[in-house]
Amino acid sequence: MLHLLYILVFTAIALLAVTNLIRSLVTLSAETQKFYPPKYNGSTNQSRREREVHPELLDEQGKVIEEPLLVMRSVNVDDARSRLDALYDASPSKTIEPED
Repeated sequence: MLHLLYILVFTAIALLAVTNLIRSLVTLSAETQKFYPPKYNGSTNQSRREREVHPELLDEQGKVIEEPLLVMRSVNVDDARSRLDALYDASPSKTIEPED
């Protein structure tokens, strides 16, 4: 009798979990199809420079970068390894190993 009660409780909990999963997927799908207009600081008559922009999207003069931020190029493994080793060696947190 106790086994039957365990099976019924487990089935009810599993159904609740699956129902919650389906509800979450439907909500996520509806949220991804919504259009959110860009947010501005104050009035809508602001120029592009006055908008709130992430600092990584600005160049040295404070202008918005209009070009792609990631450019991929082919690098051989030895060159990449030597560059990573140079970065590691130049790291300020690197501890100096004692020489024998």
